[in-house]
Amino acid sequence: MAKQRSTDDVEIDDAPSKSALKREMHRLQAMGESLVDLNDSQLERIPVDDDRLLSAIRECRQIRSNSARKRHLQFIGKLMRNIDPAPIEQALQALYTTRQQNAAAFHQLEQLRTDILAEGITGVELAVARFPNADRQHLRQLLLQHGRETKRHKPPAASRKLFAYLRELQDAQGDTD
Repeated sequence: MAKQRSTDDVEIDDAPSKSALKREMHRLQAMGESLVDLNDSQLERIPVDDDRLLSAIRECRQIRSNSARKRHLQFIGKLMRNIDPAPIEQALQALYTTRQQNAAAFHQLEQLRTDILAEGITGVELAVARFPNADRQHLRQLLLQHGRETKRHKPPAASRKLFAYLRELQDAQGDTD
Protein backbone atom coordinates (compact mmCIF):
# COMPACT_ATOMS: atom_id res chain seq x y z
CA MET A 1 0.00 0.00 0.00
CA ALA A 2 1.22 3.47 -0.84
CA LYS A 3 1.74 5.84 2.02
CA GLN A 4 1.70 9.58 1.72
CA ARG A 5 2.56 12.31 4.14
CA SER A 6 -0.19 14.65 5.13
CA THR A 7 0.35 18.20 6.14
CA ASP A 8 0.73 17.05 9.77
CA ASP A 9 3.66 14.70 8.83
CA VAL A 10 1.51 11.68 9.70
CA GLU A 11 1.51 8.76 7.26
CA ILE A 12 -1.88 7.90 5.79
CA ASP A 13 -2.74 4.66 4.02
CA ASP A 14 -3.97 5.21 0.49
CA ALA A 15 -5.69 2.77 -1.82
CA PRO A 16 -3.48 0.27 -3.64
CA SER A 17 -1.27 1.68 -6.35
CA LYS A 18 -2.36 1.68 -9.95
CA SER A 19 0.21 -1.01 -10.73
CA ALA A 20 -1.11 -3.22 -7.92
CA LEU A 21 -4.65 -2.83 -9.22
CA LYS A 22 -3.52 -3.77 -12.75
CA ARG A 23 -1.67 -6.83 -11.44
CA GLU A 24 -4.81 -7.94 -9.60
CA MET A 25 -6.98 -7.38 -12.70
CA HIS A 26 -4.55 -9.43 -14.82
CA ARG A 27 -4.54 -12.18 -12.20
CA LEU A 28 -8.34 -12.31 -12.18
CA GLN A 29 -8.43 -12.29 -15.97
CA ALA A 30 -5.94 -15.19 -16.09
CA MET A 31 -8.09 -17.06 -13.58
CA GLY A 32 -11.10 -16.40 -15.81
CA GLU A 33 -9.19 -17.76 -18.79
CA SER A 34 -8.42 -20.90 -16.80
CA LEU A 35 -12.15 -21.27 -16.16
CA VAL A 36 -12.87 -20.91 -19.88
CA ASP A 37 -10.37 -23.68 -20.66
CA LEU A 38 -12.18 -26.17 -18.39
CA ASN A 39 -14.74 -28.61 -19.76
CA ASP A 40 -18.31 -28.64 -18.43
CA SER A 41 -17.79 -31.39 -15.85
CA GLN A 42 -14.70 -29.65 -14.46
CA LEU A 43 -16.48 -26.29 -14.42
CA GLU A 44 -19.33 -27.79 -12.38
CA ARG A 45 -16.84 -28.65 -9.63
CA ILE A 46 -15.71 -25.02 -9.36
CA PRO A 47 -17.81 -22.93 -6.92
CA VAL A 48 -18.91 -20.12 -9.24
CA ASP A 49 -22.06 -18.58 -7.77
CA ASP A 50 -22.47 -15.68 -10.21
CA ASP A 51 -24.78 -16.63 -13.11
CA ARG A 52 -23.49 -13.78 -15.28
CA LEU A 53 -19.94 -15.06 -14.87
CA LEU A 54 -20.95 -18.62 -15.78
CA SER A 55 -22.82 -17.34 -18.81
CA ALA A 56 -19.82 -15.24 -19.89
CA ILE A 57 -17.50 -18.24 -19.51
CA ARG A 58 -19.75 -20.39 -21.70
CA GLU A 59 -20.07 -17.60 -24.28
CA CYS A 60 -16.32 -17.14 -24.44
CA ARG A 61 -15.88 -20.80 -25.40
CA GLN A 62 -17.87 -20.13 -28.57
CA ILE A 63 -15.84 -17.09 -29.67
CA ARG A 64 -13.24 -17.83 -32.36
CA SER A 65 -12.04 -14.33 -33.18
CA ASN A 66 -8.89 -13.52 -31.19
CA SER A 67 -9.73 -9.88 -30.60
CA ALA A 68 -13.31 -10.64 -29.57
CA ARG A 69 -12.07 -13.42 -27.28
CA LYS A 70 -9.57 -11.04 -25.70
CA ARG A 71 -12.31 -8.46 -25.04
CA HIS A 72 -14.57 -11.13 -23.61
CA LEU A 73 -11.78 -12.37 -21.30
CA GLN A 74 -11.40 -8.79 -20.07
CA PHE A 75 -15.14 -8.74 -19.40
CA ILE A 76 -14.81 -12.00 -17.44
CA GLY A 77 -11.99 -10.42 -15.44
CA LYS A 78 -14.25 -7.44 -14.72
CA LEU A 79 -17.03 -9.75 -13.51
CA MET A 80 -14.55 -11.59 -11.30
CA ARG A 81 -13.74 -8.36 -9.47
CA ASN A 82 -17.24 -8.46 -7.94
CA ILE A 83 -16.90 -11.94 -6.41
CA ASP A 84 -14.60 -13.57 -3.89
CA PRO A 85 -11.97 -15.36 -6.00
CA ALA A 86 -10.48 -17.40 -3.13
CA PRO A 87 -12.84 -20.44 -3.38
CA ILE A 88 -12.41 -20.52 -7.16
CA GLU A 89 -8.66 -20.31 -6.79
CA GLN A 90 -8.62 -23.17 -4.27
CA ALA A 91 -10.83 -25.36 -6.49
CA LEU A 92 -8.63 -24.69 -9.53
CA GLN A 93 -5.53 -25.52 -7.49
CA ALA A 94 -7.08 -28.80 -6.34
CA LEU A 95 -7.99 -29.63 -9.94
CA TYR A 96 -4.46 -28.94 -11.17
CA THR A 97 -2.95 -30.94 -8.31
CA THR A 98 -5.10 -33.92 -9.26
CA ARG A 99 -4.00 -33.58 -12.88
CA GLN A 100 -0.35 -33.51 -11.85
CA GLN A 101 -0.77 -36.58 -9.64
CA ASN A 102 -2.48 -38.48 -12.47
CA ALA A 103 0.26 -37.50 -14.90
CA ALA A 104 2.96 -38.59 -12.45
CA ALA A 105 1.25 -41.97 -11.92
CA PHE A 106 0.98 -42.39 -15.70
CA HIS A 107 4.70 -41.69 -16.17
CA GLN A 108 5.62 -44.12 -13.39
CA LEU A 109 3.54 -46.80 -15.06
CA GLU A 110 5.22 -46.08 -18.41
CA GLN A 111 8.62 -46.37 -16.75
CA LEU A 112 7.63 -49.68 -15.13
CA ARG A 113 6.54 -51.02 -18.53
CA THR A 114 9.84 -49.91 -20.07
CA ASP A 115 11.80 -51.59 -17.26
CA ILE A 116 9.77 -54.82 -17.57
CA LEU A 117 10.30 -54.95 -21.33
CA ALA A 118 14.03 -54.25 -20.94
CA GLU A 119 14.39 -57.12 -18.44
CA GLY A 120 12.58 -59.62 -20.64
CA ILE A 121 11.05 -62.67 -18.94
CA THR A 122 12.70 -61.76 -15.63
CA GLY A 123 10.76 -58.48 -15.80
CA VAL A 124 7.73 -60.42 -14.57
CA GLU A 125 9.23 -60.18 -11.10
CA LEU A 126 9.29 -56.38 -11.33
CA ALA A 127 5.56 -56.35 -12.05
CA VAL A 128 4.81 -58.86 -9.29
CA ALA A 129 6.88 -56.83 -6.81
CA ARG A 130 4.76 -53.76 -7.59
CA PHE A 131 1.44 -55.59 -8.01
CA PRO A 132 1.28 -58.81 -5.95
CA ASN A 133 -2.04 -59.81 -7.54
CA ALA A 134 -0.58 -59.80 -11.06
CA ASP A 135 -1.08 -62.88 -13.23
CA ARG A 136 2.45 -64.17 -13.91
CA GLN A 137 1.36 -66.33 -16.83
CA HIS A 138 -0.36 -63.42 -18.57
CA LEU A 139 2.70 -61.23 -18.06
CA ARG A 140 5.00 -63.93 -19.49
CA GLN A 141 2.77 -64.30 -22.54
CA LEU A 142 2.82 -60.57 -23.16
CA LEU A 143 6.61 -60.44 -22.80
CA LEU A 144 7.10 -63.36 -25.19
CA GLN A 145 4.70 -61.75 -27.68
CA HIS A 146 6.64 -58.50 -27.38
CA GLY A 147 9.89 -60.37 -28.15
CA ARG A 148 8.35 -61.93 -31.27
CA GLU A 149 7.01 -58.58 -32.44
CA THR A 150 10.38 -56.94 -31.94
CA LYS A 151 12.19 -59.63 -33.95
CA ARG A 152 9.69 -59.35 -36.80
CA HIS A 153 9.71 -55.53 -36.71
CA LYS A 154 5.96 -55.42 -36.12
CA PRO A 155 4.01 -52.72 -34.27
CA PRO A 156 4.26 -52.95 -30.45
CA ALA A 157 0.78 -54.36 -29.76
CA ALA A 158 2.04 -56.45 -26.82
CA SER A 159 3.67 -53.40 -25.28
CA ARG A 160 0.33 -51.59 -25.41
CA LYS A 161 -1.47 -54.61 -23.97
CA LEU A 162 1.11 -54.77 -21.18
CA PHE A 163 0.54 -51.12 -20.37
CA ALA A 164 -3.23 -51.62 -20.34
CA TYR A 165 -2.82 -54.63 -18.02
CA LEU A 166 -0.53 -52.67 -15.67
CA ARG A 167 -3.09 -49.88 -15.63
CA GLU A 168 -5.84 -52.37 -14.71
CA LEU A 169 -3.66 -53.65 -11.87
CA GLN A 170 -2.99 -50.12 -10.68
CA ASP A 171 -6.69 -49.23 -10.75
CA ALA A 172 -7.58 -52.43 -8.88
CA GLN A 173 -4.91 -51.72 -6.29
CA GLY A 174 -6.12 -48.10 -5.95
CA ASP A 175 -9.70 -49.29 -5.30
CA THR A 176 -8.62 -51.40 -2.32
CA ASP A 177 -6.49 -48.68 -0.71
